[in-house]
Amino acid sequence: MLPKLFDSSTIPVLEQVVNFTQARHGVLAGNIANMDTPGYRTRDLSPEEFQSRLQEAVEARRQSAISPTYAINAQLAGKTTATGHDGMDQVRESLKSILYHDNSDVSIEQQVTEISKNQAQHNLALGIMTAQFRLLRAAISERP
Repeated sequence: MLPKLFDSSTIPVLEQVVNFTQARHGVLAGNIANMDTPGYRTRDLSPEEFQSRLQEAVEARRQSAISPTYAINAQLAGKTTATGHDGMDQVRESLKSILYHDNSDVSIEQQVTEISKNQAQHNLALGIMTAQFRLLRAAISERP
């Protein structure tokens, strides 16, 4: 019962945002740590690619919730659907393949800016997730 309760909320989506921002923070911090390393190429995880895959997973989850036969028809047609235990398997897999190297010389200011934006997104996701858990606790305990 509890997994279904969480799957019907935004908690799985927020979990993936937190996982992505944690992984990206490590990559960006590594860029700053290696700024003076000769021949070092900056790395990054693409937020655009992550958001695109997250949106696809949410749409697939929404379609399967609207029409239970959608997931079956999509599987028969050879389409991939987000039907894992939490519906976010495709998003999780995208974290492994979107790391890229580029030859540009990125300044410390740009890296710090990216870290700040990433931290804000991380904090927002955690704040929303915390609020949802408070609502669930209030509903379960029947106290505000």
